[in-house]
This record gives sequence, structure tokens and C-alpha cells, in this order.
Amino acid sequence: MSKILIVEDEDAIADIEKDYLELNGFEVTVCSDGTSGMAEALDNDYDIYILDVMLPGVDGFEICKTIREQKDTPIIMVSAKKEDIDKIRGLGVGADDYMTKPFSPSELVARVKAHLARYERLVSSGKPSNDIIEIRGIKIDKTARRVFVNGEEKAFTTKEFDLLTFLAENPNHVYTKDELFKEIWDMDSIGDIATVTVHIKKIREKIEYDTSKPQYIETIWGVGYRFKI
Repeated sequence: MSKILIVEDEDAIADIEKDYLELNGFEVTVCSDGTSGMAEALDNDYDIYILDVMLPGVDGFEICKTIREQKDTPIIMVSAKKEDIDKIRGLGVGADDYMTKPFSPSELVARVKAHLARYERLVSSGKPSNDIIEIRGIKIDKTARRVFVNGEEKAFTTKEFDLLTFLAENPNHVYTKDELFKEIWDMDSIGDIATVTVHIKKIREKIEYDTSKPQYIETIWGVGYRFKI
């Protein structure tokens, strides 16, 4: 049974999320403030974390950042704020997904299942030890899930690694943001393609010499992105 940690200070919302997830076979723990949520997240192992942004004590961004420094477990952030800057910040500190309140409990369950299924496939895939992609100074070790740029290792979140690897494995193919969201997040974008833009930006900061003139991941204006070789 997959274990989920919810950090949410609104009891009514936490109860609904907990009920729906438990009905779908998940074991759920709820913390109602950021301080206890941070401690619970670091002291125990969970299969996915659902973090509210605005919390008493420690906010969801800080919890997300701290978890990501130690674990690559999927993280979903939720917030009543609709501003893109919050979504960008959340994804920037390592979240895999961002949902804006109000959302349907069924959508939350669907996203949880999608993230867990993809993560389980990644950790259980028995790939050969020499499963490596090398392109013009970039080395992607798919088995160890490590990335080196001109010999220097760069830290990537789970989704950043997945997105870079997918594009590198399909060079010179132009993908729309919707196609990339579907491929990497295993779900329809539901108008949420800003997630892809943020991840592309973070990847470029790690692999490009000059992010204003990308040599690897090109933007095809009005269409999407492609990995150039």
C-alpha cells in the first residue's frame, strides 16, 4: 500500500483529500502545520508528498526544497493562489506538479496515481549498466540517473531528468508542450503547460553555456521544443 503525506492546514480540505485517497487504497498521514510536516517528511518514508504552499511555521516551498535535497520522491504542491510566479517557484524548488485550489478530489487522485505509476516504473526498470547517452559534451547515465556536462555532474530533479532524457533520445524532433506534458507527466496538460516551460528553463540553466542562445534544447516558436544534434 502506497503511503502519502499531506501537509495542509485547512482541516476540511485535508479531510476530503484523505478520504478520497484512502477510498482508492492509499495509506494517508496528515500534518496541519509546516513544522510538524517538515519533521514527518524527513523522519519517515512516503511514496508521495502533497504540500500546501501557505502553512503556519514552515511554508510548503521550504518543505519541498528540503525534501528534494534528500529524496527524489514525487511531490505535488497545492495552493489557493493562481499566480504563475507561485507555480514557477514551486517547480523551481523541485516539485513535480502544482495544483490550484479549488480542484476536484478525483483529479488529485488521478494525478497521484500517475506520478506513483511513473516513479515505480523508473525505480523498478532493470536497464543495462551501459545505458548511456552522450551528445556533444553531455553524458546522461540512464541507469544511475546522473547527468554530466563537460565532465561535471549536475543535479537534476526526477522530472528534469526524464524530460532531458526523452528529448535527447528523440533528437531533431519537435514536440509541443502538450505532447511533452503527456509524455513526462503521464496525463493531459489541462491547460497546465507552464509546467513544461519551467522545467525546460531549469534544464537549460544546467546544460547550456548561454541560456539566451541555447545550443541543445531549441525553442521552435509557436510549436514547442527540440533537442538539436
